[in-house]
Amino acid sequence: MTANRVSRRAALTALSLCLPALLTACGGSPAPTSFTPLIWDYLPRLKLNVASIDIDDSWTPGNGRREQGSLAPTPPGDALRKMAEDRLLAAGTSGRAVFVIDDASIVQSRDKYAGTFAVHLDISTSDGTRSGYAEARVLRTRNIDDDSSEGERAELYDLIKHMMSDMNVEFEYQIRRSLHDYLLTGAPAAAAPGPVQQQDLAPPTPVLTPPATAPVAPSRPSAMPFSSPAPTPLMR
Repeated sequence: MTANRVSRRAALTALSLCLPALLTACGGSPAPTSFTPLIWDYLPRLKLNVASIDIDDSWTPGNGRREQGSLAPTPPGDALRKMAEDRLLAAGTSGRAVFVIDDASIVQSRDKYAGTFAVHLDISTSDGTRSGYAEARVLRTRNIDDDSSEGERAELYDLIKHMMSDMNVEFEYQIRRSLHDYLLTGAPAAAAPGPVQQQDLAPPTPVLTPPATAPVAPSRPSAMPFSSPAPTPLMR
């Protein structure tokens, strides 16, 4: 009996050592354990004609749902906040903008993850009057292929990465459509040039005037030579 226990333990040990190699041979690969940070500072910034921009990330998941976003390497709320920090820039002298996270949920439903991201941007004047508004929303689902803890983190990361790519496009589109009057584009207009100062680069070339000539008197016809008439012969 002791020999049977030893042989069984040895077989289980050998199987546990060979299992990773068998999975690799079958085309499986271990889930990643490190993930690239989600940043968007390489995208063009949206310059708003306001003096300040605040971020409201007080959204919390609803009760009674299998919320999974907090298990991701970068939770959805953190990703949306980072997008606002990387993309929005206060470039004005008055007024205020508030970026609000309305929904940052990823819910597990049987064999799928279902993500819903929603944000909006409020613009107000210096006296607090609301003067502009834009909102953006994206939805996406992903199949659950690996229910291990490592696989879950990798799949949530992949879902959030794709959803944030969609959100960056949708968010910029909605701002340009609804808040185009508050967008500052291009460089400030240059001052108008002053009058052109004229300067002679070389002395002027003298204008040559032909010398005046005395008027020529009209020529008189030459005198004809005088000849006396021939004498008339005397009549006898």
